[in-house]
Amino acid sequence: MDRFSNGQEQLEDEEDSLALEIAEEDANMEIHPPIVSSYNDHIRPLLDAVDKLRLLNVAKEGIQLPTIVVVGDQSSGKSSVLESLAGINLPRGLGICTRVPLVMTEHHPTPIPELFLEFNGKTVHTDEAYVADAINLATNEIAGDGKGISNTPLTLVVKKSGVPDLTMIDLPGITRVPVHGQPENIYEQIAGIIMEYIRPEESIILNVLSATVDFSTCESIRMSQQVDKNGKRTLAVVTKSDKAPEGLLEKVTADDVNIGLGYVCVRNRIGDESYEEARKEEAKLFNTHPLLSRINKSMVGIPVLAQKLTQIQASIIARCLPGIVRKIDEKLNASILELNRIPKTLSSSAEAMTAFMGIFGSAKETLRKILIRGDELHNCRESDPRRNFLMEEIHVLQESRGIELPNFLPRSAFLTILKAKVEGISSVPVNFIEKVWNYIENVLVSVLTRHSENYHQLHLSTRRAGHNLISKMKEQSISWVTEIVQMEKVTDYTCNPEYMSEWKKLMDKENTFRNILENRMSKGVIEGIGEVEVGNLSAYNQNVLHEAFDLKMRVTAYWNIVLRRLVDSVALHFQFSVQNLVNKKMENEIFSELISSHGGAIERMLEESPSVAVKREKLNKSIKLLGESMKVLGNIMDRIATYDN
Repeated sequence: MDRFSNGQEQLEDEEDSLALEIAEEDANMEIHPPIVSSYNDHIRPLLDAVDKLRLLNVAKEGIQLPTIVVVGDQSSGKSSVLESLAGINLPRGLGICTRVPLVMTEHHPTPIPELFLEFNGKTVHTDEAYVADAINLATNEIAGDGKGISNTPLTLVVKKSGVPDLTMIDLPGITRVPVHGQPENIYEQIAGIIMEYIRPEESIILNVLSATVDFSTCESIRMSQQVDKNGKRTLAVVTKSDKAPEGLLEKVTADDVNIGLGYVCVRNRIGDESYEEARKEEAKLFNTHPLLSRINKSMVGIPVLAQKLTQIQASIIARCLPGIVRKIDEKLNASILELNRIPKTLSSSAEAMTAFMGIFGSAKETLRKILIRGDELHNCRESDPRRNFLMEEIHVLQESRGIELPNFLPRSAFLTILKAKVEGISSVPVNFIEKVWNYIENVLVSVLTRHSENYHQLHLSTRRAGHNLISKMKEQSISWVTEIVQMEKVTDYTCNPEYMSEWKKLMDKENTFRNILENRMSKGVIEGIGEVEVGNLSAYNQNVLHEAFDLKMRVTAYWNIVLRRLVDSVALHFQFSVQNLVNKKMENEIFSELISSHGGAIERMLEESPSVAVKREKLNKSIKLLGESMKVLGNIMDRIATYDN
């Protein structure tokens, strides 16, 4: 990019030189037909480069090009100004003459005059006598017959001696009231096109104003001020100066509407005047008219306008070109990188199988990172054991009394309380199973989607297979955990030594419990249980209270074993299920789905999705366009680097 940096320095030096020359010539500018800029040798290569980029339609890649945009209210005299600059006749008539953006690019010098139009991918040659008709025919092809408008541009290339090296875009004249045949929203359509073209900072706005109106009331001024409030990129050309000379000097010098690049007053060509005759009459008008002759000569005449536009154009191109080079280079690299991320098109069964195995290898590796925890089961809540302490145990013991040895707790009492506690949390493991499998389903489908998104058929099949597989495994898990919970309800067993040690530790707190009762306290704190309510226990004898306390501590110690057993079982179940899912069942299910859907044709499974095919085509076109643009800019930046300051 060194040559681009050097080119930018050269362009900035040239821009400063042009600005100085503008100031010197503005002080005392003479009119020398034909209208040819003295900067053609330097400007033409820059302009050609920008024109080539415009023809390549680099704007669709988001690259804004430096442009002179011509705007004005309907009947402001836009066509007359452009005709005078190009020396050719443009379409005239009632209503909107310009129905599409007309890109006019003028070339001088040229050994053989040439006129041609470029639109819709084709080139149509014409001549000066028929150019207006050719433009009308091309406009009708683009925008249709009638009075509608279109945002599709039409390019007119003018190669002839005596014209300035300029490229301008003429936009439809602004009208608020639709006439017969125009759409009701004609103003909104025109305003939308104009704002699209004048909004970019790279655009120079050539605002065509009629001397016969108050500038502040012009719709074109209002629009340009929306995007260029201080007028730093707006130049005004005042037409019909001979029709309203009174006060014109004051209007263009007071500048009540912020025209930062200044004003140029011109006289419209009248009747059958030749362009040479029109320039002579214009010069005579501004030299001899008692009011118009007072306007500074650097602000009057088509030649002055041509000179200003040429200089402004060179300046804006010089300022923008290095940035355009950088943006195109960045977008080109980004497009190449994005294209490389898309898998190449598969051309054989071997390539398809390799891609298929790669997809599942990546998906497996991602899924192995799934972590499942059983913390939720540890948080199972039962009714608060500290309220009405021992009342449930006493009630169950009374109901369980039968013929039995003394000092033996009835096993049925233990099982009754245990069953109630298990039933209290029985929905928690099931809900947890469903919650975890829903999470795994989301992860599985998301992973499969991401790894198969470039292959439409495979993408659809893997999603179906993923949903079906999770549905089966979820049903199996719910059935399994329901059976585990049912076993905990109907039987009590553990060989875990912590049960006895925990029970003994809790029984050691019985003396604390007795002290609370003896002191006739309604509440007390028992270590390992917390604060308990004992006010209702004074009516029971010591033997009943001892048995109830013993039963409570046995259930408490065993309940901790039950919870840990449930948590461990569910955690192990999920670890095993996920391993089985990733290593075996997922692949089997997807293979089964693919074979049943496509008859085993792996090539059809891995057909590129329409969206990926469109994306690939779009990126290839973008890379081609940006590459051609870089060649254009590389050539011009090399040439700029050789210019003398």
